[in-house]
Amino acid sequence: MFDSNNGLTSLRNRLEGIGAWIAPLGLRLILAWEFYEAGREKLHGENWFGQIMGAFPFPFDRIPADLSWTMATWFELIGGIALLVGLCTRFFAASLFVLTVVAIAAVHWPSDWMGLAQLAQGYAISDAGAGNYKLPLIFLVMLVPLIFNGAGRLSVDALVARLAAMPSPRPQGDALGWGLVLLVSGPVVAMLLPLPGALMAAAGVLPLLGRRWLR
Repeated sequence: MFDSNNGLTSLRNRLEGIGAWIAPLGLRLILAWEFYEAGREKLHGENWFGQIMGAFPFPFDRIPADLSWTMATWFELIGGIALLVGLCTRFFAASLFVLTVVAIAAVHWPSDWMGLAQLAQGYAISDAGAGNYKLPLIFLVMLVPLIFNGAGRLSVDALVARLAAMPSPRPQGDALGWGLVLLVSGPVVAMLLPLPGALMAAAGVLPLLGRRWLR
């Protein structure tokens, strides 16, 4: 007699096993192409950052335009290659995440909006005067699994971990982990949405303080 529970569990386990190889790879391939192409265009193009430096969020608005252009170019080029092969994936995914947020703030974010309804008008591919942050926002969402889960099994990172006999990670979604994530991501979110970003950072401090008080 067929046991539906065991059958579903078996299917889920196999999907999880295959997904550890395939799912991150798909994200890495498309993101590697997009960021590498963006970096290649900058490498062979003219620096136009000087025209928009005033729109860069702090502290990136304090960096000279030439240096900022060079950093963006090489982070996109090297980051694209790193995502392709799965090398230092979390670091480069996080770096490209911040780079994309800066790009949204400086180029794609509506210059003047009042309320969420008006902000939502900028969720578009074509720019009709209300922003066009849809595509970079999709990139951000695609980078998140790579930041938290890494490159997957088909990667240089996984190969290095096996060769170094590193222990398998043990997921731990406790209050301290959430606090660290909120504390780090809050300032990044604040580049686009100052109040929500500040609240996230403040919420991230609470678990850290609570752990200190409990000692």
